[in-house]
Amino acid sequence: MRRTLGLTGTALAVLFACLALTPSLLPRPWPLQGVACGLTAATGYAVGATLGALARLAWRRPPLVPARIAWRVLAVLGPISLAVFLWLGASWQQTLRQRLDMEPVRVHHVLGTVAVGLATFGVLLGLARGLRLITRFLTQLLGRWIPRPIAVAAGCLVVAYASVGIVQNFLVDGTFNVISQAASLTNGETAPGVNRPLSGLRSGGTNSFVAWDALGKQGRSFIGTAPTRQQITAFTGAPAVDPIRVYVGLDSASTAHERAQLALRELDRTNAFTRAVLGIVIATGTGWVDENVTDALEYMHGGDTALVSMQYSYLPSWLSFVVDQEKVRQTTRELVEAVHDRWAAMPEQTRPKLVVFGESLGAYGIESAYGSLDALAAGTDGALLVGPPFANPIWGDLVRHRDPGTPVWDPVYRDGSVVRFADEAEELRTPIAPVRPKVVYLQNSSDPVVWFSPELLIRPPAWLHGPRGPDVPERMRWYPGITFWQTMLDLAFANEVPPGHGHLYGSGVADGWAALVPPDGWTADDTARLRTLLDSIVRPE
Repeated sequence: MRRTLGLTGTALAVLFACLALTPSLLPRPWPLQGVACGLTAATGYAVGATLGALARLAWRRPPLVPARIAWRVLAVLGPISLAVFLWLGASWQQTLRQRLDMEPVRVHHVLGTVAVGLATFGVLLGLARGLRLITRFLTQLLGRWIPRPIAVAAGCLVVAYASVGIVQNFLVDGTFNVISQAASLTNGETAPGVNRPLSGLRSGGTNSFVAWDALGKQGRSFIGTAPTRQQITAFTGAPAVDPIRVYVGLDSASTAHERAQLALRELDRTNAFTRAVLGIVIATGTGWVDENVTDALEYMHGGDTALVSMQYSYLPSWLSFVVDQEKVRQTTRELVEAVHDRWAAMPEQTRPKLVVFGESLGAYGIESAYGSLDALAAGTDGALLVGPPFANPIWGDLVRHRDPGTPVWDPVYRDGSVVRFADEAEELRTPIAPVRPKVVYLQNSSDPVVWFSPELLIRPPAWLHGPRGPDVPERMRWYPGITFWQTMLDLAFANEVPPGHGHLYGSGVADGWAALVPPDGWTADDTARLRTLLDSIVRPE
């Protein structure tokens, strides 16, 4: 195994590590920044080593003197460049953190970044060289009996196949099993302060067809934290009713179809179709339903609402997006079809307004169930989609075909008469069309769930062209490969920032409902009061 570093690889590793310290969408905690530097440095080394190998093939006897001079120059400029970029990186991170009112960068954060970066780079380089050593051994072994070109190809194929198998069977599957078991245990817990309701208007309560223990942790939190009519009256100043909440957990029935039918029975049992507003809420991967979304609609309409949701997974949304896409599509389709068919069969004069909501993977589920903007607008009285993942088909099509001159982070589609986009929720208080939209998207300009894409590897994103979103750093630039790793790692920190940034939308969802289905007489001042109330509520962990 080679004991020294290659010149070209080392030079590009230093360059990539420096560029990894440039800002991205979100401020990064120092361990994550260290991983970003190590990953990108390893990527740079791999590119440089490949280029160096090709150069050696083309120039079999490279002169030693220029190489020695280059090493000396690199030995001086490399550490200086890294030190300068560490200082600049800390300054850029400080600016981002100040903008978001987050804890400032400390000196030990910088030192920790260096340590984690070196460790990450060292591990990846060691693994790569270990694989190369095994490949050479197999090539020499096979070369005793078959021609060398065939031996080289066979050695590479064997190592590649074995590596993929080890990564899949041990690393990927092992990590998945650990996360799945931990998530399963969490799903069986109940958050502090959440108790089984006595009301028959909620699943798991009196006369419910759904057992409280089968709801899952997030389902119990959704059911056990609904506002009471007294709390709603205190906000509206008018008589209110207790809202209806229906939830069906994974353990409540065996299949998505059976769970959807069970949800429909719960809606019938609670007389949900007699309410003013009926909402279909698609949960995130863990089964979580955003309390701001549900509370906002219930307070806004005096409790005269019925909300229904179903669990399709207990895994984190980022993992569910990888392994549970079919589950969210099937669950959303079953629930939407069951509720919509019953709703559509009612006389138009007496049926409630039907609204749908999806956040993150839930937004993906809503789009998958309806298939097109026309179907979504025609089949509901309002759809609120928050933090749509980059792979959402309808969202992607609308953004690509936005009206000329409008930015990708705040697009306008066909004058905003059917669908509205908002980077800042307050924008929705100012109409841009003579009619109310049927669909509203909330998408923070710093949300990596929305703006990450595999294309970042090879192509600069549209959201870095022209006028930038208010959260996108002016110093951020696209670098091949590097921006991809930075934005991917931002995903891990997307929920660790204040509401209104990253993947947290907070009370801004109240503006979304106000734009779609406000009650008679509702004003912008009412929305502002509602947001203040939502911000003051202490949520269960």
